[in-house]
Amino acid sequence: MRSQKELILATKPFVTEDRAKTWRLLFSTFVALGIALSGAVMAPVLPIKLVFALCAGLIWTRVFIFFHDYQHKAILWDSTPGAIIMNCVGFMTLTPPSVWRQTHDYHHQNNTKMLGAQIGSYPLVSIGIYKALTPAQQKMYAFARHPLTIFFGYFTVFLGGMCLAAFKRAPREHWQGLANFVTHFSMAGLLTWFFGFETAFVVLIFPNMVASAFGGYLFYAQHNFPDIKIKGRRDWNYAFAALRGSSMMEMSPLMHWVTGNIGYHHVHHLNHKIPFYNLPAAMDAIPELQDPGRTSLIPSDMWACMRLKLWDPDRNRMVTWDEAFTETEAKAQAV
Repeated sequence: MRSQKELILATKPFVTEDRAKTWRLLFSTFVALGIALSGAVMAPVLPIKLVFALCAGLIWTRVFIFFHDYQHKAILWDSTPGAIIMNCVGFMTLTPPSVWRQTHDYHHQNNTKMLGAQIGSYPLVSIGIYKALTPAQQKMYAFARHPLTIFFGYFTVFLGGMCLAAFKRAPREHWQGLANFVTHFSMAGLLTWFFGFETAFVVLIFPNMVASAFGGYLFYAQHNFPDIKIKGRRDWNYAFAALRGSSMMEMSPLMHWVTGNIGYHHVHHLNHKIPFYNLPAAMDAIPELQDPGRTSLIPSDMWACMRLKLWDPDRNRMVTWDEAFTETEAKAQAV
């Protein structure tokens, strides 16, 4: 395999943004979102409203990818209209720009590192480190990686973590966290006041719950999958962490559209300045990117990822509670 520098240089042809394409894709995405939200409002019965709201939540995931790439300076970075729109997107998706930028940049520089990777990501430690934690720390670790914590990310990851916890941690730096929390519920209150709670739920709350759950799981599976490889901090290497510590998620063309190609996550981690629409071409052109660890949205693959809890350096892979401890200990630790 080529050196880290050579690999990153090989991605350079794919970094250039096609500004007209960016705007065209953003416009078409907002049109699709508008159709889904209109359907949620105008559908005659609640079950159909929820179907449209579900679609809106999935499309919000794609909208978020524009914000994600903007924060990486991959698209629209020097555009004033783009900055306004993307910052609004950040607030609408409960990702205050200042909080996301700080934590996500740290995540890229510390992907899969022991004792440090938890900032901007889900915590991950080895069996030995886990045993050295206090009982309270072990419970918090298990809670952070619990499937319910991930799938109810609207409350835990975004409202609780991205908004309130960030503000509490650094009020001056992350005042946007509190502002985002207040803005979100103010919008919910106004929608309820003028149109009723059902409208507020299908237009704002439920789509955000869907986007948070789906996005939260995607982010989890991108760095917690059966084939992941991890090196110790002394041997850590940026390119190795990108190619072996980040997954390729197999999806249908529709789901790649919904997720803004974020399933090509190993490519994104090798060079985060590649616009999302150039990621497939970069993977096709660079041989070293064509054999990543893979997962998918098939339920069995999702369960295989969710069961992974700790890194076992002796087996050189992630393991479940049952694999890490005796059955009795595993049940106690997972509570």
